[in-house]
Amino acid sequence: MPLSMAQAGESNIIKKVGGREETRKFLENLGFVAGSAVTIISKARGNIIVNIKESRIAIGKDMANKIMV
Repeated sequence: MPLSMAQAGESNIIKKVGGREETRKFLENLGFVAGSAVTIISKARGNIIVNIKESRIAIGKDMANKIMV
């Protein structure tokens, strides 16, 4: 399922990162790689704050839809 459908407080493992090559590279640089654990901190108006590799990152719903967990 896409990361955008996961519930707040839920910890998931990233299975796949989709999208165009430049989008995948951007997300990889932020730490979104297959096998990494990601926890959703909060969701508000389509924006999602996640905790990945000891960092908090805010991403939009369209980016979250490209990350499969």
